[in-house]
Amino acid sequence: MRRVDGYAAAEALLQRGDPLDTLRGQPALLEGIRAMFGESLTPAQVVERIVGDVHLRGDAAVIDYTRRISGVTLASLEVPREAIDAAMSTLEAPLAAALALAAERIRAFHRATAVALGTQWVTEELGRKVTPLQRVGLYIPGGRYAYPSSVLMSAIPARVAGVGEVIVATPPSSDGSVSPLTLAACSIAGVDRVFAMGGAQAIAALAYGTGAVPRVDKICGPGNVFVTLAKKMVFGSVDIDSLAGPSEVLIIADGAASPVFCAADILAQAEHDPQTAVVLLTDSSDLAGRVEREVQRQLAQLPRTTAPVEALERGLVAVVESLSDAVRLCNLFAPEHLELLVADPRGLLDDIRNAGCICLGEQSPVVMGDYIDGPSHVLPTGGSARFSSVLGVHDFVKFSSVAQLGGATMTHLGPAAIVMARAERLEAHARAIEARLKRAGDTPS
Repeated sequence: MRRVDGYAAAEALLQRGDPLDTLRGQPALLEGIRAMFGESLTPAQVVERIVGDVHLRGDAAVIDYTRRISGVTLASLEVPREAIDAAMSTLEAPLAAALALAAERIRAFHRATAVALGTQWVTEELGRKVTPLQRVGLYIPGGRYAYPSSVLMSAIPARVAGVGEVIVATPPSSDGSVSPLTLAACSIAGVDRVFAMGGAQAIAALAYGTGAVPRVDKICGPGNVFVTLAKKMVFGSVDIDSLAGPSEVLIIADGAASPVFCAADILAQAEHDPQTAVVLLTDSSDLAGRVEREVQRQLAQLPRTTAPVEALERGLVAVVESLSDAVRLCNLFAPEHLELLVADPRGLLDDIRNAGCICLGEQSPVVMGDYIDGPSHVLPTGGSARFSSVLGVHDFVKFSSVAQLGGATMTHLGPAAIVMARAERLEAHARAIEARLKRAGDTPS
């Protein structure tokens, strides 16, 4: 990990650019595109081609790109319902119990934070109507590995919100199947349908609909650069939750923090992806050195095949003058995950403006939030915590304004509206109000 001292040095290294830039320039990725398509294309050009083709050819294009990209030939895109229902019986009892416990906690949290449905009147004449979305598509990463936690963290808030139909798209394994672990999580979370498809072709299928895949109202869930670019491309035809980038954690620690815990949490986050951002900010030079040594000690104990060396090489340890400086840098960086490993974490909480999730104290590591805390682990990345929120029930409802004005209100407010309409040179607008004022003059309100 890189080591710097001082606020200015840390600030320079924490500046962000386009959140997709770190993904676009990977040489291996570009070489793979050239080999597959026979020409040099950017990821955005690849996605534009795939999305357009799926929009035109539907299921055939999804199956075709799945074969070309993943080497998997699919006989059918949809996973049979009986396979979903039977998946729980394939799990060992401790795992099944762990998933059930996680689902219970996630469901309880989102019920407690749920938005009341129906029409809510603010005054006798004005209000808003809260309506759940009819159909949502959840993208769950898959293929080589299964991520049942992502199913629970996405599907349960949708169900609590009252979504009419919840659909999951997840990349198939090499034999064309979907992991029973993913299917079991779908069963627990109340997912209606599962489709074995991934990548940009899955996003296009959900956005536009195909013969087998119904069109959804919103797509949620993280994925690779192709998934992210596809979500960006289809936005407008369908809503999306966010443009997810590589995962990230920022830890603020004081001199009394445990270097063992700091190192363990850095390694856990670095395990996600080579592009993961791991940052430690501390006001203790002594702790910084101890954490650096502890990271190397724990890294040596991990299996070489999964050791997150590349992410660690890009990581940052910064020593600053005070915890206040660390908080200022945190708000600048706007991390996906923030850990406050300090003596009084709640004392810093009010000063934190930008973070996807905030983990207070050494017994609340990010990894607990990944699985079982309760709030969703689908979080804003790439600095979007400056303006975005953690996935929740609010993402699966929409708001309509409601107005039922009386004659007295029209008489009182109408003249001002007419003045504004004519200031904008919208004469028909003004006359629509005048017609009502004339009628009000003829008939008592």
